[in-house]
Amino acid sequence: MQIQTIGIVGAGQMGNGIAHVMSLAGYDVMLTDISADALTAAMEIMRGNMSRQVGRGKISEADMEAALARISTTTTLTDLGPSDLIIEAATERETVKQAIFEDLLPHLKPHTILTSNTSSISITRLASRTDRPEKFMGFHFMNPVPVMQLVELIRGIATDEPTFAACKEVVDRLNKTAASAEDFPAFIVNRILMPMINEAVYTLYEGVGNVQSIDSSMKLGANHPMGPLELADFIGLDTCLAIMNVLHDGLADTKYRPCPLLTKYVEAGWLGRKSQRGFYDYRGETPVPTR
Repeated sequence: MQIQTIGIVGAGQMGNGIAHVMSLAGYDVMLTDISADALTAAMEIMRGNMSRQVGRGKISEADMEAALARISTTTTLTDLGPSDLIIEAATERETVKQAIFEDLLPHLKPHTILTSNTSSISITRLASRTDRPEKFMGFHFMNPVPVMQLVELIRGIATDEPTFAACKEVVDRLNKTAASAEDFPAFIVNRILMPMINEAVYTLYEGVGNVQSIDSSMKLGANHPMGPLELADFIGLDTCLAIMNVLHDGLADTKYRPCPLLTKYVEAGWLGRKSQRGFYDYRGETPVPTR
């Protein structure tokens, strides 16, 4: 199946990043969000990010304008119905995702492929609530989408081979690399990454090191480009906690127990960069550790 039109649900950080790369690859994109302001902001962010690419010589001015012209926006979810491929990139809550797919179903073409950008929720379970589990799979981009080269493709138990092949073809056209993952909690990247971040929070919680020493140790001692606590702030502490809960609930292993300090930060609304405070305080000119 040849995919040309792509519907994206959610205009946040992941949604606008996906729209950005899809439009540059020549796909016609329709982006939806419940907030018209979020859609306006997403278009501005994409223009800004593409302008930086023009400045670095990655794309031409003409490429940018053509890509932006291929993106349309709507606050009406069902407008995405005629798309060949739909990528849901809404908030990481299963009930929200199920409601989105439920609303879309009556408006889809018979060949439309449904996918979710979920970082941890069961693809098989999401697919089972639709009328096309064989045409449903996980399409997990890494953040920030225009920069990161990996896309996890996750088959549910019912996903058929033509669906996987069509999604793999899209990833190839984006000049990204697809990693095929089985449908188990948090897939590959977050199955490995989140317990590391959670362990870093435990190291802080138990007083083994402070924020600065933990991040410096992993950057200089393990050659990580970003410390685990800095990375947690970048991802969002609420997202980290949600993924740890999925791992803990789905695998029933105490090694995935979320650190109480991570829970406390989320309860305080200190979610990282997006709320200006997390393991670092971002309200000044330079980030300052909060512990």
